[in-house]
Amino acid sequence: MRISRAIILFAAVIATLSACSSGDEKTDNAAAKPSSQAPSPSAAPSSSAAPTGGAGAKEPCALLPAEAVGKAVSIQGVTSAPGPVQDNAANGGKAKSCVYSAAGKQIGALAVTRFEGNKIKPAEMVTALKKAKPNAKDVAGVGDGAIYYTDENKTATLASAELVGNVPVLVNYTGPAKMTQEMMVPLVKTAVDAD
Repeated sequence: MRISRAIILFAAVIATLSACSSGDEKTDNAAAKPSSQAPSPSAAPSSSAAPTGGAGAKEPCALLPAEAVGKAVSIQGVTSAPGPVQDNAANGGKAKSCVYSAAGKQIGALAVTRFEGNKIKPAEMVTALKKAKPNAKDVAGVGDGAIYYTDENKTATLASAELVGNVPVLVNYTGPAKMTQEMMVPLVKTAVDAD
């Protein structure tokens, strides 16, 4: 359950930061209030809105196979299922997620947030995240910029920013705090590089 809350909190942080970075001060309050429940399936964005190629084109579960997560955490029998959808009309953020489980417990989640209509640059997203997470460390070789951090919810996150078809996209994997940067890099890189 901590991981699901971490995804929702992460989406709220990104929504708030990207609204600030784009200069749209009127949307700050709306962006800081995430929904506590996942929207109904009818509220999910249609697949026709997705661009071709890159991390923004596929559902998160298709970007990162459960087997890759199992290998990273040395657990067999990892399964994946679509997670909550978080859309924020104020900044154009549309987040989809995939939750990974083993033995009935969540062991991590991949979230992909597309910022359609928002001109925030990947470097601005990374800078904004670093301001919100002072213990964040830069990670080289993943997307156009990436960071790794742990937080008070006892979770670890590796987030990568990139442009996909001129749309800013943030891809992040959140797992238990014992997941190191080295364990997460191949997971996020797999998702970012998926076609």
